[in-house]
Amino acid sequence: MSETQMPALKLENLTRRFRSGEETLEILSNAEFTLYPGEIVALVAPSGTGKSTLLHLAGLLEAPTDGTVYIGGKAVSGLSDSVRTAVRRDQIGFVYQFHHLLGEFTARENVMLPQLVAGVSAKVARARAEDLLGRFGLSNRLNSLPGRLSGGEQQRTAIARALANRPKLLLADEPTGNLDIGTSDHVFDELLRAVREEGVAALIATHNQELAARMDRTVTLRDGKLVPF
Repeated sequence: MSETQMPALKLENLTRRFRSGEETLEILSNAEFTLYPGEIVALVAPSGTGKSTLLHLAGLLEAPTDGTVYIGGKAVSGLSDSVRTAVRRDQIGFVYQFHHLLGEFTARENVMLPQLVAGVSAKVARARAEDLLGRFGLSNRLNSLPGRLSGGEQQRTAIARALANRPKLLLADEPTGNLDIGTSDHVFDELLRAVREEGVAALIATHNQELAARMDRTVTLRDGKLVPF
């Protein structure tokens, strides 16, 4: 990976503290991290060490106590709520352990919706949704409601939705943690393939070290800092 490229994500001196009664808990302490376009990095760390907090900060869902989040070379963590919302919509894709699909909409519509919110025409959004779902082997499930999809199909639809707006950055929190082993491996294969095809930078939190070994590198959280695993 060429370091002359503009990082898709850069965390600089990132600190996050929480008040708990009379105590102040420091979850992240001057954490540093750089992720380049096309790079897939695994985040492997025990529960309670701050993985979800880190992803929330990187995804602009929380504000750091100190430090700066850069997306595509621009400092974004200190911007207004409306601007950060636009950055999340246009430049960041999220995949969670649970799919969070909208139950009253079909698979196709779930992938179209973020595009429509971003101002894409219905025709273009529909074509993009059908292309992505087809790449995930779901061409015959376009009109199915989430309740009619298997767990693996639901998660593949959620991944397609996360990629719908062609984000620079994909953040995933245990994206296959709710699936059985066979389905998990299959969905993860498709996730990696799609991310590489789209040229997205991805930070993927997982407890599964076998899955982590298939990514470009692995980091962990130690004493509030991101370090090589």
